[in-house]
Parts: sequence; structure tokens; C-alpha cells
Amino acid sequence: MSQTVGDFVVSRLKAWGVRRIFGYPGDGINGVFGALNRADGTIEFVQARHEEMAAFMACAHAKFTGDLGVCIATSGPGATHLVTGMYDARCDHQPLLAIVGQQARDAIGGHYQQEIDLAALFKDVARDFVYQAATPAQVRHLVDRAVRIAIAKRTVSAVILPNDLQKMPYEEPARVHGTVHSGTGYRPPRIAAHQADLEDAAEILNAGERVAILAGAGALQATDQLIEVSDRLAAGAAKALLGKAALPDDLPWVTGSIGLLGTKPSWDLMNSCDTLLMVGSGFPYSEFLPPEGQVNAVQIDIDPAMLSIRYPMTVNLVGDASETLAALLPLLDQKRRKMARHRGKQRRPMVETA
Repeated sequence: MSQTVGDFVVSRLKAWGVRRIFGYPGDGINGVFGALNRADGTIEFVQARHEEMAAFMACAHAKFTGDLGVCIATSGPGATHLVTGMYDARCDHQPLLAIVGQQARDAIGGHYQQEIDLAALFKDVARDFVYQAATPAQVRHLVDRAVRIAIAKRTVSAVILPNDLQKMPYEEPARVHGTVHSGTGYRPPRIAAHQADLEDAAEILNAGERVAILAGAGALQATDQLIEVSDRLAAGAAKALLGKAALPDDLPWVTGSIGLLGTKPSWDLMNSCDTLLMVGSGFPYSEFLPPEGQVNAVQIDIDPAMLSIRYPMTVNLVGDASETLAALLPLLDQKRRKMARHRGKQRRPMVETA
């Protein structure tokens, strides 16, 4: 039996390192589900009770593993049910690919059963890449670009596959004008701030007497570096909800969550600091941050679009959290953390510049 388009999609996802897909079957996507079955478990399929949950599960997979999350659903209502989970991934900067079915190509535009303009539906949530395949030879570069863009931009992409196309024999693109010949593979670059900006940030952090750190999801892979910087600055640290795993709660200078579900120590930390270091966080509630103008502030984020939009930062550092904190550490002065005991109250850390 020749390889179908559905078989190719499954094998291409495997070549990209995908080992798990979340979804719910249906007639409009059966060509890919048949291929998953023929793949004999090389890619695990996790069936959700509902397509919306499949998208949330794929997003959670991306959050907990750092890998691409993939969800799959049939045409019409199956595809529309994915949207809320897809938005969760987009808003939280997680890489997610949605693969959805569509009605047969000959029927499109004929007000056919469950026919929806899916490219238009996904145009916002998957704005970086959403396309509907028209020929077997087109599928290769659609899958390659959808995966690479989702991973590289930490965003959502979508590929729409008409159900008749999924069962057609797969064809490689011909070596002629007007064809695209794509390949797999992507390694994220190492991104760290310029030395001059690191020195400016260090000057601010060294001058601070009461330094507070706010860690978000972007700091999840920078726990060791966060601890080293916090110890060097004798700083307290609060955590946005998506950054709860960035630092252990049993460290004496970690004040827990911040915000509507936050702790009073985190509130006190933000209102008593004179310097703020925000790492990998898009924490939205400005009323829980220091009053504007009260502190000097440094922000580290890999996405320039997220810089200085929650608080007017003194220095912005574009870079990966672990890489940037590691580069910043040698420039920081060692401060001394002094514990003060108050009658009838728990001990709390006090900061004293060495």
C-alpha cells in the first residue's frame, strides 16, 4: 500500500520529535487517525472527552515538557471546540500545533455539512501560521513551517487538511518552478543581553538596599541561576502564577505567589523594596507591583514585546532567563542577608549591603 497524505503527516511529525498527540476522532480527520493506527504506537494518541480539553492538554504538555504540544480534531464543531485551549497556549507563549479536518475540496464553498471557513476562524489565535492544504505535495512544507514557527516563536499554528486529501497517495514536490522543498530541524538560539546593558543593570541592582525579584514562567528553566542571583543580592522573591515552580517555596526568602491569589508577604515585599528585578514574567496586575516611580527596575525577557509594559523599567535585558542571569551574576556585589526577630512575629529577612 502506498503512503497516504495522512501517513506522511504522522511520519513527518515523528521526524520533528512529536511523540504524543491529544485529540478526539471524527469523520473529517479519519485519514490521519487511520495513519496513526498504522504507525503502531510510534506516536501515542491520548483521547480527550472533548476537543477543548484536547487543546488544553496539548498546551499543558508544552508547559510541563518544553516540547511542542499537538492537538487534533475533526472539521466543523470539532475544530471550533479547540479554540479556547489554543488561546490558552497563545496567551501563555506556548508552542502548539492544531491539525484539523475539513470537508472534501470539491464541496468547499457549497454550504456543505459542517463546512466552516477554518482559516478565517483560526486567523487570530494562529495568526503566525494557518493554512489549508490543497495538494499532496503542499503538505510537506505546511507541516514543516507550522512546527518550526510554533517552536521558534513559542506560539500557535494550525494546518487544515480536507478529508479527501488525507487519503490520497502522498507525492513529494516535483523539482520544477513553483514548488517548495522544506526540511525538518530547529534548535533555539542562545540569546543573552549586550554587555553594556548587563553592566547598567548590575549598577542598579548593586545600588539597591531592598531588592525584590518577581519570577514568571520564563524563569522555569533558570532555578539555579535565580537562587544564585537572589543570594548575591540578598533579595526576596515572589512568583507569578505561571512561575510557581521557578523557585521552591521552602526557601526562607521566597514569599510565594503574587496578585489576586497571592500572599501578604509578597504584597509587603513589593511595597517595601527599592529595586525590582522581573524575570520572565508578564504579570498583568500593576496594582500589586511597587508604586510607579518608587523603585528602579530591571526586566529580563526573551520576547522584546513583553518588556516595560507592566512597569516602566530602568533597564531592559532581552535574553533567555538562565543565560542572562548567568551573565549578570559576576557583575553583582555580594550583599549580606540579616535576619531580624520581632517580638510576637515570625522572623523575616532584612537586607544589608556588604
